[in-house]
Amino acid sequence: MRGELRAAIDEVLDSGMLVMGPAHDAFEAAFARYCGVAHAVGVANGTDALELALRAVGVESGGTVLTVANAGGYTTTATVAIGARPGYVDVDPHSLQLDPGALRAVLDERVAAVVVTHLYGQLAQVEEIAAVCADVGVPLVEDCAQAHGAQRAGRRAGSFGKVATFSFYPTKNLGALGDGGAVITEDDDVADRVRRLRQYGWSTRYRASVAHGRNSRLDELQAAVLLRKLDHLDSWNARRRAVLDRYRAVVGPAARLTGSAEADNVGHLAVLWCTGDRAALAASLAERGVATAVHYPVADHQQPAVRSLGLGGASLPVTEAAVQHVLTLPCFAELTDQEVDAVCAALSEVTTH
Repeated sequence: MRGELRAAIDEVLDSGMLVMGPAHDAFEAAFARYCGVAHAVGVANGTDALELALRAVGVESGGTVLTVANAGGYTTTATVAIGARPGYVDVDPHSLQLDPGALRAVLDERVAAVVVTHLYGQLAQVEEIAAVCADVGVPLVEDCAQAHGAQRAGRRAGSFGKVATFSFYPTKNLGALGDGGAVITEDDDVADRVRRLRQYGWSTRYRASVAHGRNSRLDELQAAVLLRKLDHLDSWNARRRAVLDRYRAVVGPAARLTGSAEADNVGHLAVLWCTGDRAALAASLAERGVATAVHYPVADHQQPAVRSLGLGGASLPVTEAAVQHVLTLPCFAELTDQEVDAVCAALSEVTTH
């Protein structure tokens, strides 16, 4: 996309509008339409999106935010920044997503919000989770940083909860040329509050009417890039699913591939659950020229920084097993067929023998 992106950048340079100009407004409108909601509000990054969304639904210092502990710690970071307290719910052993039954067992009206992360690009059981939250009257925030475009029964990721957040970090399915994020919602009041919070709490220029405002804007260059890339997102997601299908067809008994083969999975990451020795499997793949990673190696409640705040100590047996067994394979839209063939050959060999 080099030529297309250079043209988009040149348009911004020619316009002289570098922050919150026409490309920014056009991207917000286009992304809201794509997600099937009324509002999209661009912000500086995905973690800011989480913090501002939580503030917009009423989370305050001292409140509790329930989430999972196997998704990289981003919700924990945003929650702690508010002065609120993260609480952790275990995950489903097959999908590794938030377990609705486990949530129902601990959720009550004292909880300020629930954050469900659509991990690895797979929609969680978000309809059931939304119903659990509605029963108790607790707002549901969807973390869609890995699930741009995932859909189920005609509804996109981000359209199930009170509010949803996205990251546009360059490795995301929809990635900028740097940092970027967005908050989406159907709720006019929530959207208005996020718009004020992202720019110093201003109601009008230089008049701060909302507490805890900050500078968290999506700049014009990134918006222009994202607007051009949005047209390609569905085809990129289809390619990622095709890569997952190839892996799923060859993986042997030493591992299983997480996630579905349906449109509710956009293949942000191709993650194995290793039934045996993960380190040995990764080493065998490396010997065959296949890089791997671990998403994520330390659960939130076991992080030293979290424990130093007195926030650890949860009992999450599935989560704790997951961080010991998950292994990520290469998966991105630009993989060539020859590269996928090479991964498949290696994966078949090391998981079968």
